[in-house]
Amino acid sequence: MTWGIVLSLAAGTYLIRITGLLLRGRITVSARVERLVDLGATALLVALVAVNAVGVAVGALAAWRKAPFVLVVVLAAATTALLRLAGIH
Repeated sequence: MTWGIVLSLAAGTYLIRITGLLLRGRITVSARVERLVDLGATALLVALVAVNAVGVAVGALAAWRKAPFVLVVVLAAATTALLRLAGIH
């Protein structure tokens, strides 16, 4: 990857994030929609933590069973990837 691509992606990410802050005061939504957005963000965070926790648990179990380190990492990553592939995220 070249520095130009990295800087372009960084600038794009920054613009997307700053746009949300700038538009927050200009767009009004109902209290119900605001509550649903808050709950959705919380549910997404909990789902991400749960899926990653399962992957870590599988890795910890493999480490406890004295599996080689590379296998521990592969098992943890594969478990997380399979759960995400199955739509659990």
